[in-house]
Amino acid sequence: MILSRFFHSWEQRLASATTDRVVRPFDWGVDWLPSNGHHPGARPEAAVAEWVEHVMADTEAFFTPEPTTDFHFVDGSLSFPSALVTPHASNNIVRAHWFPAADEPAIGARGRRGRVVVVLPQWNSDAGGHVGLSRLLARCGISALRLSLPYHDARMPPELTRADYIVSSNVARTVQVCRQAVLDARRAVAWLSSQGFERIGILGTSLGSCLSMLTATHEPLIRAQALNHVSPWFADVVWQGLSTRHVREGLEGNIDLDRLRDLWRPISPWAHLDRASRMQTKTLLVYARYDLTFPVELSERLVREYARRNIPHEVAVLPCGHYSTGMAPFKFLDAYLLTRFLRRSL
Repeated sequence: MILSRFFHSWEQRLASATTDRVVRPFDWGVDWLPSNGHHPGARPEAAVAEWVEHVMADTEAFFTPEPTTDFHFVDGSLSFPSALVTPHASNNIVRAHWFPAADEPAIGARGRRGRVVVVLPQWNSDAGGHVGLSRLLARCGISALRLSLPYHDARMPPELTRADYIVSSNVARTVQVCRQAVLDARRAVAWLSSQGFERIGILGTSLGSCLSMLTATHEPLIRAQALNHVSPWFADVVWQGLSTRHVREGLEGNIDLDRLRDLWRPISPWAHLDRASRMQTKTLLVYARYDLTFPVELSERLVREYARRNIPHEVAVLPCGHYSTGMAPFKFLDAYLLTRFLRRSL
């Protein structure tokens, strides 16, 4: 009880350090739907619901990008066009940074390829987020390709100071931009495969964890996934989490949790557990005992479901909260657990 009060108080203080959160108006996001995704003249809520049903009937099509060869690799930086075109030009170019293991042949050179991991940072990560972790992976013999998420750092349009368009009170836009992140990650995996890599993994934290799971359940080239902070439902984290109170404020009075959970099924891990059962990808599920952002009961529900379905997985419980995972000494424990799993699994 004393530890719980200590960590919850610390989490509240760490969360309050961010002062630029904005409550944005609610929107069904019909302008983010494809023209053939719903019946003409349908009410906005009905149009989004119809589109979601169409998506869930074939998530393979929804999360599979068109092939491309338009990759540009210069001085350790990779860029390529996103498979989803958004209204913001800066967001339509994917940015990634390469952290090769010491014995890894140079990109474009011949030689036996080792292990590699695609790294997806947390929501609102800046350009330096997970760079230290990527370097640690490289020092431990695992090359890392660190992606910038949609609407983050170099991909952020000038009207934003935070990556609000990937998680917001705009229902369809949230689905589409999270989908964009999955399409981007799969194109990154395709590029790695074209370079000769076969032992490919993925690592994601918080929002990046959710996006990593969606990627791995649709990408057969991924052998292992390290999911750092987990929840079965996207909507429940937004509704209950400490970091997303401003998003919930924009949602409340316009939609309830049950309806939001239903409309955000395409980006919720729970909706893809049947695919996870078939894929049998090696998985590490990490959660924090005193988490107020990804509430613990949600994480434990997902862990129990992995066990019930006999999906291959390991579990690690951090003795801290969500924000404090990024603080010493917990960040070192977290990095050790993630790196150890990936070394064993790839």
